[in-house]
Amino acid sequence: MSEFVFPPPATPSVAVDGTPQRFPVHRIYCIGLNYADHIREFGRDPQASPPVFFMKPADAVVANGAAIPYPPRTANFHHEIELVVALGRGGRDIAAADALQCVFGYAVGNDLTRRDLQKAAKDRGEPWDTAKGFDNSAPVAAIRPASRGHVTRGRIWLQVNGETRQASDVSHMIWDVPHVIAALSQLYELRAGDLIFSGTPSGVGALRPGDRLEGGVEGLEVLRNTISAAA
Repeated sequence: MSEFVFPPPATPSVAVDGTPQRFPVHRIYCIGLNYADHIREFGRDPQASPPVFFMKPADAVVANGAAIPYPPRTANFHHEIELVVALGRGGRDIAAADALQCVFGYAVGNDLTRRDLQKAAKDRGEPWDTAKGFDNSAPVAAIRPASRGHVTRGRIWLQVNGETRQASDVSHMIWDVPHVIAALSQLYELRAGDLIFSGTPSGVGALRPGDRLEGGVEGLEVLRNTISAAA
C-alpha cells in the first residue's frame, strides 16, 4: 500500500447547526453580480452584466467567531455578505426543477475581497484569483439543514462596528438558488461537500484591523468575525 510523503492536511469543514457533526468542504463556488443594486453601485447595467462564477480554495473557510488577519498586498479590503448553499448531493446538468434536492442546507458567509487587486485584474482582463481566493477569505457560520426549510426570501444584512452597511432580501437575487445550481452543473460536476456563495447586495465597503463584523440571513446563525492586524 502506498504512503503519502508527508501527512495530508485536515479536511476543511463547517459546523452544522444544532449537531456535533461537521460538513466536509469539497469546493467553494462563488457567484458575482447576482444583485442588481450591487451591479449598479459599480456603475454597471444589470441587464448587460450577467452573473459570473469564480472559486475559492476549500481551506479558505474560516469559523464563526474567529479573528481574520488583514491580508497582504491590499489597501482596499472589502466585505460581501452572502447566503451560502451547502450541497449534500451533486451531479451534472441538473435541472433547476430538481436542484433543491441537492441542497443539504444554508449558511451565512462573507466573500472577503481584495478590491484593489480585483479592479486591477478587471482592467487587464485577468482572472480574479488573487482578489478572491486568498487565505481566510471565506468565513462561514453554521449550516442550517434544509430539512428545516429552504431559504427563498428573508433579510440579508451586515454591520461593521454596529453600523449597518448592507441590507437587502435574498429574494432580490437575479438568479435564485435552483438556477445557480443548474448553471454551475453545466460547467462542473457538482459533489456533496460543495459550498456555493450566492452573491452579495449593495453596500460593500472597506475593512480595517480592529473592525467587528456581524452579518446574517433571516433564520440562519449570525456570522461574527473580527479583523486583526496583518499576520
